[in-house]
Amino acid sequence: MSTFGALGTAWRGLSAAQQAMDLAGHNVANAGTDGYTRQRIEQSSVGAPAPMGLGVTGPQVGQGVSVDRIARLGDALLDATVRGTASSAGYNAKRAAAYDGIEATLREPGSDGLSARLQAFWSAWHDVANRPGDTGAAGALLSAAGTVVSTLSSGRAALETQWDDTAADARGMVASLNDTAAQVAALNTQIRGALARGSSANELIDTRARLTQSISAASGATVRDEADGTVTVYLGGNALVRGETARQVTLTGAATMAGAAASPVRLEWADQPGHEVGLEGGSVAGALSVLAPAAGGAGGAIAEAAASYDAVAQTLAATVNAVHRAGSTTSGATGLDFFRLDPSQPAARGLSVVPTGAAGIATGAVGAGALDGSTADAIARLATGPGSADARWAGFVTSTGSAARAVTQQSGIADAAAAGARQAQLSGASVSLDEESVNLVAAQHAYQAAARVLTAVDEALDTLINRTGMVGR
Repeated sequence: MSTFGALGTAWRGLSAAQQAMDLAGHNVANAGTDGYTRQRIEQSSVGAPAPMGLGVTGPQVGQGVSVDRIARLGDALLDATVRGTASSAGYNAKRAAAYDGIEATLREPGSDGLSARLQAFWSAWHDVANRPGDTGAAGALLSAAGTVVSTLSSGRAALETQWDDTAADARGMVASLNDTAAQVAALNTQIRGALARGSSANELIDTRARLTQSISAASGATVRDEADGTVTVYLGGNALVRGETARQVTLTGAATMAGAAASPVRLEWADQPGHEVGLEGGSVAGALSVLAPAAGGAGGAIAEAAASYDAVAQTLAATVNAVHRAGSTTSGATGLDFFRLDPSQPAARGLSVVPTGAAGIATGAVGAGALDGSTADAIARLATGPGSADARWAGFVTSTGSAARAVTQQSGIADAAAAGARQAQLSGASVSLDEESVNLVAAQHAYQAAARVLTAVDEALDTLINRTGMVGR
């Protein structure tokens, strides 16, 4: 190797060491950056040049070091695990939140729950049975009945509001999903171009990884790395993002819970109306599962809860009215209803009390006289029995509590799995300050060594050029 060749070797060593120091500083500066994946310089030795001319024999000296690339130390398997667990966590979190909202409408156990209001209602019938025609007892009964009606109505209205809020949240998540998919497609274009030019695209890849994780958490999408540096994002087996192209999805169906029975809310491809997106997880799927219409206990949680409210209202009205019609008021009137159901409204919202005073309340048997309270006593005993409104309500509260507990446990397990996957990803991808300190010191020593080589070669050249031929003068 020529003396001037040694300068090139020393310069390449200086350059590689400088890049290593710069990269160590870059890693340290981003130690707290969310989603940043640590990077490392990959180097290789530069071999000796091919012999020039005839008669060149013997070992040849190499030409130093070459910086091949700046590697991103991510793990594709761990990244896929994070996306998968985020999908499950997003799905279960939405379902758990929905059941929390449903339980909040029940207010059970407690003095404000329907169970306590029904007990007060039946107790008021006992008082009326003991004092037929008494305006005080009748007033207490009508007040208790009105409280039952308002409790059913307010609970049903709260579920309708929860359904509307969940649907609005789902629309927002879908809009965010479309925007994120468009960003991934744009990053695909930038990354492919950077790699084709031989530039580093590590920061762009980090950004894209965060976005694809967000897409998976929302929709359960899967991601495949392509040879040209792009990724393809699959949603239900179909490409949501491919190369620089991103498809859009849209939420269709009824805008209210009442209309969802005829037109369920679902996710469709915007460019293929009528083609449903097959979601395999994610928060959007979780929201859609609780927005589904009632199906005899197997439908969406919110609609099923609303149907249970209606069933309690219908049972209460039917059982009380059946006995009340057969009885007589103190003035001898018969065939009167105590409750009215508005057919244009859901049962729990359309329930109302018909009598306005003691004269409209049937308290005794027909022909038994004004002081007979047998009918009122029979209505009071409706509180017991497997088909009573109380039994239906208790069954609904129990099943809701069991389902909510199961969903909450599933959400906790999914969150723990997601946290574990994220921790495993961070253990390999996050920056270690100790490791970077070691790398920085090693790069500094390499830089100093290359600088000493450069100084030695410079001094040798100075002697050869400026002092050769001066011996003996």
